[in-house]
Amino acid sequence: MHLAYPAVLAALLFCTGLYGVLARRNAILVLMSVELMLNAVNLNLVAFDVWLRDTLHAGQALTLFTIAIAAAEIGIGLAIVLMVYRNRGTSDVDRLRDTAEGHEPAPRPDDQRTTRPEVAA
Repeated sequence: MHLAYPAVLAALLFCTGLYGVLARRNAILVLMSVELMLNAVNLNLVAFDVWLRDTLHAGQALTLFTIAIAAAEIGIGLAIVLMVYRNRGTSDVDRLRDTAEGHEPAPRPDDQRTTRPEVAA
């Protein structure tokens, strides 16, 4: 088996995942893109393990470890996204910038608040 075929496929998968992370606004699509990037890494690990004819199959063992870590990452990531969606009503990554401590959310243009002078009693 030629090493070029799985390496090119892994590079295409990784580039697709990288584009998804950088260009998407929905948090769930960002998590799916991260998973795509991890699967590209797994494909490279297995391809190089077969190409090097490793007797210990270290690439395949590391791939299993990476799959376990990816499963935990997607579970925790989805839990965080669901809690943010419940609290904010959106999973848009650009709108989550005001969640940092010490920053107040910017007023919306359609928000019409009137200020009343305080009455001294």
